[in-house]
Amino acid sequence: MSKHSEYAASAAERWINCPPSAKLQEQYEDKGSVYAEQGTDAHALAEWKLRKALGIDVEPDPRPRLSYYDEDMEAHTDDYAAFIMELLAEARKTCEDPLVMVEQRVDYSRWVDGGFGTADAILVSDGKMTIIDLKYGTGVEVSAEHNPQTCCYALGALDILDDLYAIDTITMIIFQPR
Repeated sequence: MSKHSEYAASAAERWINCPPSAKLQEQYEDKGSVYAEQGTDAHALAEWKLRKALGIDVEPDPRPRLSYYDEDMEAHTDDYAAFIMELLAEARKTCEDPLVMVEQRVDYSRWVDGGFGTADAILVSDGKMTIIDLKYGTGVEVSAEHNPQTCCYALGALDILDDLYAIDTITMIIFQPR
């Protein structure tokens, strides 16, 4: 199975506004960029820190393997993990057993043929679901309001969780520390 969907949530803004782009992108090699690699490193470190904070089994410390690790990344990923732990602490005030899902693969193909992606973090408690998406880039602010990527994640998460948790409120957060 492919690691990336033709209708990836991360590209939803593009394929929603220009549907043919989903097929057209197949003919171009994804060359990546330094910025994408830096974001990948930040996500790996953020995931590791959040799993560690939650007491979930973690892989060895990824820092020695990160090409773009620096003091800023250390601080920003600390802030990310702390932010989610604060959301969890708040949820525990009204819910005995909130659920946090880290780097959760979600499938929204019920709405978008072949659509799936990976949500950075999902928090569920007493009828509420929060989607948190880490954006490590600089220069372009990403809004959570009507954000196609987090909407796709929310649809996929609802498909997994709604029958178990009777979700009636969804909050989507973009955590963009820089």
